[in-house]
Amino acid sequence: MEELKYPIGREQINSSPSAKEIVQWIDDIRSLPEKLSAAVAHFSDKQLDTPYRKDGWTVRQVVHHIADSHINGYTRIKLTLTESKPTIKPYQQESWAALLDSSLPIESSLKLIDGLHKRWSYLLTSLNKKQLNRELNHPESGTIVVKHLIGHYAWHGNHHLAHITSLKKRKNWT
Repeated sequence: MEELKYPIGREQINSSPSAKEIVQWIDDIRSLPEKLSAAVAHFSDKQLDTPYRKDGWTVRQVVHHIADSHINGYTRIKLTLTESKPTIKPYQQESWAALLDSSLPIESSLKLIDGLHKRWSYLLTSLNKKQLNRELNHPESGTIVVKHLIGHYAWHGNHHLAHITSLKKRKNWT
């Protein structure tokens, strides 16, 4: 079950990432929309409504969740770059995934993810060392710096992409 829940492993962000690691994380964010679109290309509604694991979200919900989560991530980084150690608001991702808009066709979220990631990766490539070390306060996790958020969202995108691609492989969907 652990492998189905965490197909690329649990998140392990290096607390002192190198410049090369940060560049890789930004590239992961930049390239996610294309990889995600390719992974779900030609999926039927039945395939989109298949959970990636028992008691897991459907592929459709995963795609919409990536859009929801990454909008929050982009906003969190922009707040951190423009305010002094902002306290961000967590959100109930399970409740968001259960809302009616998570049953829509995935095209709107794929387009949203594409546009968002273009802007996000462009912004991230412009950050200097001081900006990468700016802090936010997360009510549940404490102090987080921008470079760790970059690593988190790179992992997050790859994590959910792997949910889809591993399901596709297990089901032999080509």
